[in-house]
Amino acid sequence: MNLPTRARMMRKRILLPLLGCLSWLGVLGAPGESAPKWFQDAVWYQIFPERFRNGDPRNDPVPSSMQGTWPYSVPPGWKVSPWTSDWYAPQSWETNAPGGFYRNAQLRRYGGDLQGVLDRLDYLQDLGVTAIYLNPVFESPSLHKYGATLYHHIDRHFGPDPAGDLALFATEDPANPATWKWSAADRLFLKLVAEIHRRHMRVILDGVFNHTGIPFWALQQARRDGPTSPYASWFHILRWDDPKTPADEFDYQGWVGVKDLPELARDATNLHPGVRSHLHDIVRRWMDPNCDGNPADGIDGWRLDVAAEVPMGFWREFRGWVKGINPEAYITGEIWWEDYQTFKLRNARPWLDQAFDGVMNYRFGDAVYQFFNAPQPITAGRFARLLTGIHEDYGYAQSLNLQNLMGSHDTARIGSAVVNPSYRMDHGANLESNPRYEVRAPNASELERWRQMVAFQFLAPGAPGIYYGDEAGMWGADDPDCRKPMVWPDLRHESERAHPFGAARPVDPVRFNRGMFQSYRTLAHARRDQPVLRRGDFHVVLTDDSRRVFAFRRSLEGTEWIAVFNAGNEAVKIPAADVHANRGQGWRLGLSGNRRASTELRIPAHGFEVLRRSTPRSP
Repeated sequence: MNLPTRARMMRKRILLPLLGCLSWLGVLGAPGESAPKWFQDAVWYQIFPERFRNGDPRNDPVPSSMQGTWPYSVPPGWKVSPWTSDWYAPQSWETNAPGGFYRNAQLRRYGGDLQGVLDRLDYLQDLGVTAIYLNPVFESPSLHKYGATLYHHIDRHFGPDPAGDLALFATEDPANPATWKWSAADRLFLKLVAEIHRRHMRVILDGVFNHTGIPFWALQQARRDGPTSPYASWFHILRWDDPKTPADEFDYQGWVGVKDLPELARDATNLHPGVRSHLHDIVRRWMDPNCDGNPADGIDGWRLDVAAEVPMGFWREFRGWVKGINPEAYITGEIWWEDYQTFKLRNARPWLDQAFDGVMNYRFGDAVYQFFNAPQPITAGRFARLLTGIHEDYGYAQSLNLQNLMGSHDTARIGSAVVNPSYRMDHGANLESNPRYEVRAPNASELERWRQMVAFQFLAPGAPGIYYGDEAGMWGADDPDCRKPMVWPDLRHESERAHPFGAARPVDPVRFNRGMFQSYRTLAHARRDQPVLRRGDFHVVLTDDSRRVFAFRRSLEGTEWIAVFNAGNEAVKIPAADVHANRGQGWRLGLSGNRRASTELRIPAHGFEVLRRSTPRSP
């Protein structure tokens, strides 16, 4: 989770079952040595559940389910927004609501749910996805779910019986796992996990363990009971309410000052012991739901939010819990900016050395954008140094475990980045901070640049990640515009013609882009079918700064692939010998390898070419 916009502005397992499933002993392995091998083979797909698919309109959110999150009030006449409506066009209830689009966008709900994810698993499998990363799904009033009310339940409006789940919550003691039950939403989630596993796919959850939401049960009990509450020390309470006054003076430290996100207490080395104990229970619940010592019915790992903000001692302990339940589980962290103002990205080596199997590789995405999509791009040589610098910092084998992404729920979509190349990843890419940001759809030339960058993402070392809808051709500025409802081929979407500030803009049809889908699908299937693209080594074989050409070779067990990219505005001709691919040595062209290579490669502007060959191994 990046800083909220307004804040920026401001196979060994030791199991010790005790009392059924209340205590396990984890094993902490060296991350570089024990990273799960399946991740190197992954094609990731990130789902923001509220905006993926409304599979069950009967469970749609209601005004009461939004209490306790910014902007703290629901306008009269509020209702769930039509899935296919023009994104910037005001909803009927927004007409008289204060604050304009950027306030009201946080109040919008479109009804995405777990049934919607279940209904589209075949679509994801056909695309070539092998692993799913779900943005937060735990009970929360917020749109994004990064401020939890309960960690031990799936949000009731993601499941089939919101009213029944709410009544069930009231029968439990959130502090006592022995009282926890399985809600209807929980059971549907476990069904989703089973269906994902049946397709030989994996799923990880967003673990938001730096902060909670305002309605989080422990914070509310501390507010109610005062300084004597056992949960008073779980948070950084700044001031207690004075019962002698009509005002509510209760105050606490929010993450980066945002009161929506109360920060969990910690010292320099770890989170508060009570918090850790509760989170340990949470990890067990979702990683081995039936407590039988077999994690097959649980999730396959965690993506850890704002990981650099949490003491390393907790992550080391967390790793022990996770690997103790499932040694093949994957742990990845959001490690991002070291210095946002100077565009300095963190070196994630300390986290990879001590706790995580991988990280969200924003360093990769930023480098790709700087070379392929910038008005003053870096040279091919500089691009090579940025990429090999990642491999040197983390070790090449570890680099194969990283999530190589071109966008997420915290950045502008790649479809808008190609329209607005002047804006560095995560910097000024929205209309609230830059009213001149273009909200239009990409044109034909920009679509080619998009395809080129995605091809690089899938052919380079590391596991590629698709942010939901990119494969459908969706575009959108930074949050909230990157969180539009998914464009589906079976739905008729309104064209985009509105602008949040009333400015002129083109009328853009909104429809599923089958050509872009096929581009992603072809690349995903090539990666699935070719071990060399998943585990092969990496060597830069050509950096031509003047023509902006970059080429690399991947090789594994007699199979070689050479990928050549022309980032320039003019077509180029390159002798095959320049990339070490001479005629008569069995080289074929294209992802399918159905063309014979010649002595010269002809690559269009913003295009790429692939050469491939396999050498029979000696008996």
